[in-house]
Amino acid sequence: MNAIILSAGQGKRLLPLTSKSPKCLLDICGKTILEWQVETLAGEKVDEIIVVTGYGSEKVEQLVQRRLKQYGVRTFYNPDFATSDNLISCWKVRHEMKGEFILLNGDTLFEPAVLETLLSSPEASITVTVSSKDKYDSDDMKVVTEAGRLLKIGKELPLDRVSAESIGLIYFRGQGPEIFSTALDEAVHDPGSRKKWYLSVIDAIAANNPVMTCSVTGLKWCEIDYPKDLKLAEPVVSAIKLDGRSQDSHQMYMGQGLVHAKGRAC
Repeated sequence: MNAIILSAGQGKRLLPLTSKSPKCLLDICGKTILEWQVETLAGEKVDEIIVVTGYGSEKVEQLVQRRLKQYGVRTFYNPDFATSDNLISCWKVRHEMKGEFILLNGDTLFEPAVLETLLSSPEASITVTVSSKDKYDSDDMKVVTEAGRLLKIGKELPLDRVSAESIGLIYFRGQGPEIFSTALDEAVHDPGSRKKWYLSVIDAIAANNPVMTCSVTGLKWCEIDYPKDLKLAEPVVSAIKLDGRSQDSHQMYMGQGLVHAKGRAC
């Protein structure tokens, strides 16, 4: 099974922390966001991990070569990262969507139990991981569901219909990879696609094909968009450490002289 991590963006809402390095290289408790993601994925039998890069790609590649090749990680550069959103990143890497795979945002951290729950979810072509809470804001990627099936996904859904929010982690099985890659091909014909999220494609698919959801409410996860989110990430990282899949490699990593953006340390 493969995983694709979308990490092409700079993370401008995190400036000045991302002024010289991309968001995925922010340090949280001694390791980068990307390292925490990779180690969590590798603990669940993910054989190959493709990181879609853009801003600061050379620094991401440096990290991969020095620290992450052992996990089967490689990069794919999106040269249009500065003029497009993640729908285009997905489309450019569609050739990797063969067979079962996981797609995740480069700013989402989650404890291993989240991934375990998703991978053990009932068989479905496309499964979107969701979590519910009492109140949603304009930045949440909200979903409307019915009996576990996704009906709508987007940031501007009527709050009285919202069931949960997407955490930025999707599982494709069976016909799912083909359905998604075909829909991406269709979506890029729209001139406006360069400014759209790939979840707009999932929304379109859901209108005609079953897209299921997997709830991980109560489990630890976070999305890192603002400096305050670095603090919220600490309990997630602590859960990863307690699971025992993270290797204590921080001293070796720092000793190799890799420069990356500094976030909050635990």
